[in-house]
Amino acid sequence: MNIVLWVLQIVLALHTLIGALWKFSNPEHTVPSLKAIPHGLWLSMSAFELLCSLALIVPALSTSLAILVPLAAASIAAEMLFFSAVNLYSGEPNYGHVMYWLVVAVLCACIAYGRSVLKTV
Repeated sequence: MNIVLWVLQIVLALHTLIGALWKFSNPEHTVPSLKAIPHGLWLSMSAFELLCSLALIVPALSTSLAILVPLAAASIAAEMLFFSAVNLYSGEPNYGHVMYWLVVAVLCACIAYGRSVLKTV
């Protein structure tokens, strides 16, 4: 189970890193349903994603920082749910995006559960 969680963490860290870099290089109105997000918040979310992607990997170097993994995974899940809600409440929802974000949120929940409840580091 530990190996599976590490693989999922690495995949999620890469996904989050790529998403953060994409947010830095693209404005929020690139996805029309997310244009309600203010630009400052958009950039702040990008910086936060960079920290979360780092927090998913840091416990490989120091097990004393293992608490960061479920916190980062739960934070990313919350962000994905936020994107889903903003998308659904926009005038032009894209259900493909919502399904994608929900799948990522479930992946994050699995990692958070595995690292906090199962305590496998």
